[in-house]
Amino acid sequence: MWKFIAKRLVSMIPVLLGVTLIIYLIMSMAPGDPAKVILGEQATPEQIAELREEMGLNDPVLVQYGRYISGLVRGDMGESYNSGLPCQVEIFARFPNTLRLATVAVTISVILALPLGVLAAVKQNTLFDGISMVIALIGISMPVFWLGLLLILAFSLNLGWFPSSGSEGLRSMVLPAITLGFNHMASIARITRSSMLEVIRQDYIRTARAKGVSEKNVITKHALKNALIPTITVVGLQIGAMLGGSVMTESVFAWPGIGRLMVQSINKRDIPMVLGCVIMFSVSFSIINLIVDILYGFVDPRIKSQYK
Repeated sequence: MWKFIAKRLVSMIPVLLGVTLIIYLIMSMAPGDPAKVILGEQATPEQIAELREEMGLNDPVLVQYGRYISGLVRGDMGESYNSGLPCQVEIFARFPNTLRLATVAVTISVILALPLGVLAAVKQNTLFDGISMVIALIGISMPVFWLGLLLILAFSLNLGWFPSSGSEGLRSMVLPAITLGFNHMASIARITRSSMLEVIRQDYIRTARAKGVSEKNVITKHALKNALIPTITVVGLQIGAMLGGSVMTESVFAWPGIGRLMVQSINKRDIPMVLGCVIMFSVSFSIINLIVDILYGFVDPRIKSQYK
C-alpha cells in the first residue's frame, strides 16, 4: 500500500510541471503588461520599462518559468504582482473557504444522489424513475452561473431567506453549496442508477432472493456495496471538479475562495498568483484521486490485493 502511495505521489511531479508550464505560456501570451497593471495608467514608459527589468519580465519566457520553478521547489510561490504579498499567504488564507464550500456541496450531492439513484434503479421504468432522470438531466444541462443567479433572485432578492454574497455564517453557504452541488448530484445519481441496474441483474442477486432474503437486505447488503465502486470514482472526480469548478460559483456569490482569487488575478495579469491557484487545485485533485483509489480497497478486497 505504501509503495503504491509513494508511486502516485511521485507521478504528481510531472503533472504539476506540465500544468504550470502550460498556464505560464498562456499567461505570457495574453494581452496586457503586468508592469503597467501594477503602476497604473498614469505610469510613464520609462517607469514601466524599469519595473519590467526589476521583475525579470524582459527575460525569455522559459527563463522566467525556470526561475519560478526554482523558487517553487524551495516552497516559494513568488510574490503577487497586485498585493506584493507572498502568494502562498493569500492562497492558504482562502483555500479553507473553497474546501469548506466543496465539502458541503459534495455532502449535499451524495446525500441526495445515492437514494435517488438506488430508488430509480429499483423502480426502473416507473414514474419515479422517469421524474428522477429528468431532474438529473436538468441538473447536468443547467449552467452553474445561471442556477446561481436564479437562486439569488428567488431566495435572496424576493424571499430574503439567504444572503446573496459573502461568507458570514452558515446561511451564506446554503445557496453557493446548492449551486455547486446540484450539477454534480445529477451525475452521481445517474451513475448510481446505471451501476445498480447492472448489479441487480447478476446471478448472485437472484440467488439471494431465491433464498428468501428480504428485498431491503438484497439491495443494501448485496447490491449496493458492489455498485459503489463506479459511484466512488465519480464522487472523487466530482470533489476535484468542485474545487476547480468553484471558480464560477465563487464569482457569482462573491465567495472569498481560491476560485474568485484566480479570476481576479487573471484580470490583473497576476501570473504568480494564477499559477499558485492552479498548483493548489492540481495538488488537491491528485490527492483526492489517490484517496479514491485507496477507498476502492475497502469496498472491494480484490482491488486491495493489487496494492500489495
